[in-house]
Amino acid sequence: MFQGKAEEAMKYYTNIIDESEITNLIRYGGNEAGEEGTVVKATFSLKGLEFLCIDSNVKHEFTITPSFSIYLTCETEEIDRIYEKLMDGGSALMPLEDYSFSKKFGWINDKFGVSWQLNLPNNYKTKSTDAFRAFLRP
Repeated sequence: MFQGKAEEAMKYYTNIIDESEITNLIRYGGNEAGEEGTVVKATFSLKGLEFLCIDSNVKHEFTITPSFSIYLTCETEEIDRIYEKLMDGGSALMPLEDYSFSKKFGWINDKFGVSWQLNLPNNYKTKSTDAFRAFLRP
């Protein structure tokens, strides 16, 4: 839920992340509950995962919290580019680094207040396959 920034956020995310698009967008018209032109309801996809967002026409005492994160697994070093873009105006909860559970992992709040966990996983398949092969050797 955004406060007048839903469309801007969707465009930002779909421009940063490959294989992403805005799939549906309904705006408030004149004389409707929300500010004209803001988002009644919209859907967008990031790497095939669909999200719904709105611009709330009601002011709330709360905002988006990091208790909910968009968790994005990256397959390449694209993680560096995505992290850098999402950090523009945002803040790091865990800097992008090599952690024992991941080759690269970063957790940030972006400029819209949305929490992201970006992961470039270790190559467990290769390691486990190598260990399994070593185990089978006579």
